[in-house]
Amino acid sequence: MKIPEKIQEKKEPVTIEQAAVQIENVQAAVISKTSKPLSRPGVSSGFSITSFLNKEVKTEVAEDIAIKTDHLPKNHFTDTDLQTEWKIMLKQLQKKNTFVFNAVKTFKLEKKEENKITVLFPSDSAKVEFDKISGEFFNHFRRKVQNYSIEVEYVRDVENLKIEVVTKRKIYEKFIEKNPLLKDLDDLMKFDLT
Repeated sequence: MKIPEKIQEKKEPVTIEQAAVQIENVQAAVISKTSKPLSRPGVSSGFSITSFLNKEVKTEVAEDIAIKTDHLPKNHFTDTDLQTEWKIMLKQLQKKNTFVFNAVKTFKLEKKEENKITVLFPSDSAKVEFDKISGEFFNHFRRKVQNYSIEVEYVRDVENLKIEVVTKRKIYEKFIEKNPLLKDLDDLMKFDLT
């Protein structure tokens, strides 16, 4: 077996002074100084505070862009059509995006007038999630029923927001309203409704 020449050479011991000189040489090689600054002088950032403060306030008239639907079809649709498409959309959402599904599953869509749909929503946070899918749903529905003059109205549903915890006592009280003889039976049997 042949040993390479570099390994065959015997190394001489290094003194402390020689090691210090070698370390200084390495540090000098690593630290490189520039003669010019690294930033580019004279180049502005594009934003000037003085020009911002002196800028005149321009008022622009916002023009509402209305899509003319006079020439598009306005076929009749029923509430059943609306509910069927909404259920299909909910099934698709349940598979595709469960977070949005859980937020919008309590929404109620109702047909109020010939071309008007009312959306009842429980909270503003749920409405934000509904806004993510509403464009897709209503565009699909307009194409499906061939009615392009559908208007959507959003109404906050206060009744849907209440979540009532039903206890045995509340169930019993509802049954007493329907059948008063249960009260007599409770007096006789002393039911435990806790």
